[in-house]
Amino acid sequence: MELCHAVLNLPFSGPPLDHWTLPNGVRCVTADMPDAPLTCLDLWCRAGSASEQTGEEGMAHFLEHMVFKGSERLAAGAFDEAIEALGGSSNAATGFDDVHFHVLTPPDRAREALDLLLELVLQPSLDPGGFSTERGVVLEEIAQYADQPNEQVLQLLLSKGCEQHPYGRPILGTPRSLEAMTPAAMQAFHRRQYRGSNCCLAVAGPASAELRTAVGSSALAGLVDAPDPSSPPPSLSVRPGRHRVAVDRLESARLLMLWEAPQAHDQGGVMAADLATTLLGEGRRSRLVNHLREDLQIVESVSMDLSVLEQGSLITLEVICPDEHLEAVEHEVNRQLRTMTQELVTDQELKRGQQLVSNGLRYALESTGQVSGLCASQSLWDRQQDLLQPLAFLSPWTAERLRSDLFSKLQPEQACVLTAQAKTENE
Repeated sequence: MELCHAVLNLPFSGPPLDHWTLPNGVRCVTADMPDAPLTCLDLWCRAGSASEQTGEEGMAHFLEHMVFKGSERLAAGAFDEAIEALGGSSNAATGFDDVHFHVLTPPDRAREALDLLLELVLQPSLDPGGFSTERGVVLEEIAQYADQPNEQVLQLLLSKGCEQHPYGRPILGTPRSLEAMTPAAMQAFHRRQYRGSNCCLAVAGPASAELRTAVGSSALAGLVDAPDPSSPPPSLSVRPGRHRVAVDRLESARLLMLWEAPQAHDQGGVMAADLATTLLGEGRRSRLVNHLREDLQIVESVSMDLSVLEQGSLITLEVICPDEHLEAVEHEVNRQLRTMTQELVTDQELKRGQQLVSNGLRYALESTGQVSGLCASQSLWDRQQDLLQPLAFLSPWTAERLRSDLFSKLQPEQACVLTAQAKTENE
């Protein structure tokens, strides 16, 4: 308890941040980490799969692939060779809300890496020959996911619960949508999304006045600003219901439950949801793990996760168990969830949960790559603040408030429920 008190009462701060905005709306942020051996350059854009229009499903992820096929000045493979020659490495990822490209490099080569990164991301060649080849790579990736029973079940849960919302679609798209794409359509998507205020560059590592000056005269400064959206994005609403599916080669039965949670900008609500999932499903002492795995011993694993998203976050519960225990598992899960509305969590449980949530955020600040990603994401979505500031929203959540405001919403009848078992010969 003394450790928990100490952790929660450390100052809410992280590496010193410096935010500024270019005239065209591009957000920039530096995180000063003077002892870091590497600098991370992280370019984020509001160009995730939720930005796709009808007929563009999978475009954001496909474009991420195509970016690495070269630019107007860099042939395919030249970027990777140049970054490796600097002693660095690169990677990228596409999510529902955004996409980002990052480079890790020695601090004294960061200026060169910046020019290479911006050339690659902002001026992709989208060569028709490379387009066809890379489409085959993405189609193979889709086929690999479709061949994984675990992925099938999770995607089905999202599609049932989120229905027509973009979060219910696979980020990779579908074979049909990929086959219909053209370089011209991808170029139009790039021009529409990769614009001034849709972009954020984060730099984490030893401070460099030269690098900051370079950003102001870089290719970022030449971007056209994004227009104000004509209408707000659709907010997420999870549709309750119960579904059953039989899946080929599924090794164990599964109970999955999906609830909506507050949007990312509601930091108090997000911290409460993080705390609730920790109390219920993180570690052997959490309610569901302790009851189902330790006491009753009827499950193989219990996991409960929070995905923080801009249009509405998602809480997912997945319980893996032998087929013969599936009905009992669902009964016990439902009983435990209802218990959370009838009795308060103990002081010991609450302090443990607060400590784990606090530790999770603090541990996310250990490397330049983690720091740059966190401050870029926050800045991109207009949350310019100290990286540990969200912890200030944690302590107001008392046991009584959790019961009345949060656990009352994490109930079986408010969830999209999916039970999955292996397909039999008769199905």
